[in-house]
Amino acid sequence: MLYAAFFAAVAMAADHQTIPLQPAGSSTFNPGAEHDATTAKDHLVAGRPVIRLTNISDPALTFYPAPSASNSGAAAIVFPGGGYRILALDLEGTEICEWLNSIGVNAALVKYRVPAAPGALRYAAPIVDASNALAAVRSHAAEWHIDPHRVGVVGFSAGGHLAALLSNTDTRPDFALLIYPAYLTPETDRTVLAPEFTVSRQTPPTFLIQTEDDPIHVENSLVYYRALSANKVPAEMHLFATGGHGYGLRQTAEAVTGWPKLAEAWLRACGLLTSTVR
Repeated sequence: MLYAAFFAAVAMAADHQTIPLQPAGSSTFNPGAEHDATTAKDHLVAGRPVIRLTNISDPALTFYPAPSASNSGAAAIVFPGGGYRILALDLEGTEICEWLNSIGVNAALVKYRVPAAPGALRYAAPIVDASNALAAVRSHAAEWHIDPHRVGVVGFSAGGHLAALLSNTDTRPDFALLIYPAYLTPETDRTVLAPEFTVSRQTPPTFLIQTEDDPIHVENSLVYYRALSANKVPAEMHLFATGGHGYGLRQTAEAVTGWPKLAEAWLRACGLLTSTVR
């Protein structure tokens, strides 16, 4: 019911344009009907439930325009997390898009394919969806009143891995915010980057947030930051003692949930919140 009501509301929002990222029904792996996998046993975040969307075989992008009066021209593509099994669609998706809009940033929420086909890399299909999303946003730049040279990514947990992976491809975004990113280091050695990453001087400026008690391991941010620094990539990292994982931007007593203000200050310092569109 939560999932159905959510998408009914999105469908009613005329300015939230949704476009497919590949032809419907073209996926070679169909895990079953798309649905919200949340149960009564799943924990609440800041006292509220979370939509856990799974069995996504038709990826799509939904555009959330910034208000015309405050549109900076910057855009951020949002990748929710969920261990490449589900997408925390509201906690790390729609709520993030609404925050971005509130600071003058256009947002594009990506519903990428999960879970992976048997035997496939968990990020094999998502990185194709992510690349297609970046291309789609840039191709719609004039229509959506976006500066095509200021299109970044925001990723959470597994979505942080996806955002970082896209940041190190040939068609990379212009900036990246990685919020409690996962899988940036191998489980067998937390001192090195995962083998799928090749950080270089072309990697975009990056903002990182994580906590020392994150069960996904704070080394994900530490090791990635070290690689950015070694390649002279502008980067800012904030570490907090406590806060765990999977809080999105919902406010709790934990100091880490104040990270949106830090991110906004970083975006402003990078010149991304100064309007360049008419």
